[in-house]
Amino acid sequence: MDQWLSKIDSPRELSRMTFGQLAELAAEMRSVLCNLVTNRIAHFASNLGVVELTIALHRTFDFSRDRLIWDTGHQIYPHKLLTGRFHEFGTIRTRGGLMGYPNPAESEYDLFMTGHAGSSVSTMLGLKSGDDLLPGQNGRHAVAVIGDGAFPSGIVFEAMNNASGLNKNLLMILNDNQMSICPRVGGLAQYLDKFRVGTFYTGLKDGAIKILDNIPLVGEGVKRSLTQMKDSVKAGLHGGMLFEEIGFRYIGPVDGHDLRQLCRYLEMVKDLEGPVLLHVFSEKGHGFRPAAEDPVFFHTPAPFTCEDEGVIQFKKGSSRSYTDVAAESVFDQLDKHPRVTVLTAAMCQGTKLERVREKFPDRFFDTGICESHAVAFAAGQAKAGLRPIVDIYSTFLQRSYDQIFQEVALQNLPVTFLLDRAGLTGPDGPTHHGAFDIGYLRVFPNMTIMAPGDEQDLPAMIEFALHHDSPTSIRYPKTNVERVERNLAPVELGRAEVIEWGYDGMIVAFGSLLPTCVKAAGRLRERGVDVGVINARFAKPLDADTLLRAVEQCGFIVTVEEGCLMGGFGSAVLEAASAAGLNTAHIRRLGLPDRFVEHGERGELLAELGLDANGIAVACREMAERTETLVSHRRVR
Repeated sequence: MDQWLSKIDSPRELSRMTFGQLAELAAEMRSVLCNLVTNRIAHFASNLGVVELTIALHRTFDFSRDRLIWDTGHQIYPHKLLTGRFHEFGTIRTRGGLMGYPNPAESEYDLFMTGHAGSSVSTMLGLKSGDDLLPGQNGRHAVAVIGDGAFPSGIVFEAMNNASGLNKNLLMILNDNQMSICPRVGGLAQYLDKFRVGTFYTGLKDGAIKILDNIPLVGEGVKRSLTQMKDSVKAGLHGGMLFEEIGFRYIGPVDGHDLRQLCRYLEMVKDLEGPVLLHVFSEKGHGFRPAAEDPVFFHTPAPFTCEDEGVIQFKKGSSRSYTDVAAESVFDQLDKHPRVTVLTAAMCQGTKLERVREKFPDRFFDTGICESHAVAFAAGQAKAGLRPIVDIYSTFLQRSYDQIFQEVALQNLPVTFLLDRAGLTGPDGPTHHGAFDIGYLRVFPNMTIMAPGDEQDLPAMIEFALHHDSPTSIRYPKTNVERVERNLAPVELGRAEVIEWGYDGMIVAFGSLLPTCVKAAGRLRERGVDVGVINARFAKPLDADTLLRAVEQCGFIVTVEEGCLMGGFGSAVLEAASAAGLNTAHIRRLGLPDRFVEHGERGELLAELGLDANGIAVACREMAERTETLVSHRRVR
């Protein structure tokens, strides 16, 4: 099972292995990946697709000194297996274990904690320029691996333009598997597709390799001249012309699963002068037939087991998530209102919009991993008279911050933002936690900010937003829905919902922790503490009447949110109370602290942060004792 991996303490050992042994190592790594997904959700197809590329890179370069950055980072598992973390690999994506993305705290081989797409070329160019300026650092090779899904991101072309102008020795590897999470889209995708049908050039490439291999003791100068001649012929056909014009020497395409060929090409480009783009064809899910046939489904599949011949048995779950509820509501709105559109950024599967895409293809827009463009695009649609919904994860919407400001909020355009994965995303960790959206959106004039307390709120909030004539955001977590039984109040602008009034204290929930707050209040009432619950619904505009009445009448206030405390919902309550001249000493805020929260199961993290029912109840009891609530504020009822 672990014939090779258990013996590899350093990637340097790969240079002593034969290609036959390396092929055995690749099979062993795929077996480890298959075993991993039997008991947890993990990135799967993308990691299967880069096994050979990872081996070839570590065989060719010494990344204890040379520089390597994996763009987006979720395909980091083979890299971790080869860089001294095999024996810990079973802990990946668990609390206290290895992170599912690069993590400099784990290894010298991880330079950046990359969890968003497109920045690898920029950061690698910065590293290279820094190494060239610092004494003793010159001569380090610089390699950035970026997928074709991330490649259209605007920052990639900004970096390529800069790299060309600086003429730095930088190797950019384009890992082309025809996918991001969903199939890639757009003109650049169509351009890359031409490389896969260029049979004439493929034959030319193979012939050139054979000629180079059969020239005995060919000198470096001759070899480079022949390579340059081959590249010139290639560019004159169609391959690489765009990249050559930008200023990158284009080489490839190369079979990303042929280890011998990969190593040969990497050795060839290793010491070329100036920026180089090596184009590698790979297959997402390679080595496991079901994943190769359906890489979208197997991007992060539910835990499953494999039987002989690739037959799969999945561990089934039946609960509905907030994403399910949102997707159903979006579908209903497009069905009812012809002016409603929906935009996403390579996240059709993640946001569960496949049914929308199939039924309303003319009103569904996948921009690829280009969030800034998606928001500006939506602003244009809103200006034209449509009602666009931008359905993007909270953490990824951060990439479009300037467009939210300039193109949407400043123009006061009715764009609805659905912020999926708001709050703690569990095993994905700090790169993906949706911690900051309340704070980063609350500062914008014209912006309305909502969060559903349970599954009943979400459809009503989407309906409200699409009839509201200003920008609106609705945040919800990556978790199964819960329901609070009550006489549901309608969603009205800036109106909270009182679930139950309590004179000793009040818990004010903003978002889907409302059911948890109701549980905490029930436990407190059983112990004689009269605690009520308010479903805030809006962080902006705040229901000042209801909340300030609670601040005045109740012994203590505990605000609860699954977002960062700095600038969040609790801060908004404090600001409103302060502006009204009220005492705020009896207000306590619960939320995410001023640090990056590590990965782990969502329930584990909530409990650790005091955001489970027990933690909320403890905070309320502490506030009751501190403010002498039971003595001073007991009411006769």
